[in-house]
Amino acid sequence: MKKIRTCVIDDEPLAAELIAGYIRRTAFLELEGVYSSAQEAVQSIMKGRVDLVFLDIQMPMLGGLEFARLMPKGVRVVFVTAYSEFALDSFKVGAIDYLLKPVSYEEFVGSATRAASFLCPVAEEDDEPSETDSDYLIVKSEYKLQQIRKSDIVYVEGLKDYVKIWLDGSTRSITTLLNMRSLEKSLPSDKFMRVHRSFIVNLDQIETIERNRIIFDGAAVPVSESYRDSFQNWVASRMTKAFRGDGEGEE
Repeated sequence: MKKIRTCVIDDEPLAAELIAGYIRRTAFLELEGVYSSAQEAVQSIMKGRVDLVFLDIQMPMLGGLEFARLMPKGVRVVFVTAYSEFALDSFKVGAIDYLLKPVSYEEFVGSATRAASFLCPVAEEDDEPSETDSDYLIVKSEYKLQQIRKSDIVYVEGLKDYVKIWLDGSTRSITTLLNMRSLEKSLPSDKFMRVHRSFIVNLDQIETIERNRIIFDGAAVPVSESYRDSFQNWVASRMTKAFRGDGEGEE
């Protein structure tokens, strides 16, 4: 495997040196540089000398989130920070992972390995499409960050200042401090739909539609009057496509 050229950007010297030491210990990584600010690293990154960046979020002048938006296509970012509240924002700018300080070597290697899977993909014979960062949602629940595959979400239930995310094949929900509006923006609109002030559903997970309710493996989600028209339009569109498919190949 070709070594992944990696740099560290952190204005805290001890934190930066810890990550740099981890990079030196990891066989498939090559340390390109250690920088105390985004401005110092710009030249190396923009000239294509870096594949992977371990980046602090809260830094003077130019913060990590803002800098991540300026990254050239193909450069991967892992955020390393002491603040868990930026997890959702880090997902929005395409970070492949989000590590909370102090970072253990095991956590570091997990992130580096994930980065390698994106930067050094193995060709598959069947050419199936690979998963990307946008296929996942990162949320904070029970004092830790959890990565959720969006396609596994059955529905989302909003409860005042937090939401419950119900997953396929699980009897327990993941509870996180997010509002429905921000979560809705993080989900693909062709796969998820708001059907109630307090519910977002995965359209691919629907089993039965019963009057003004949607049934998911025994759980019932109401469709409110405010969202009924848009949901019924989706149902009509899906039925039209199904009928057209049934009619193909007939004389």
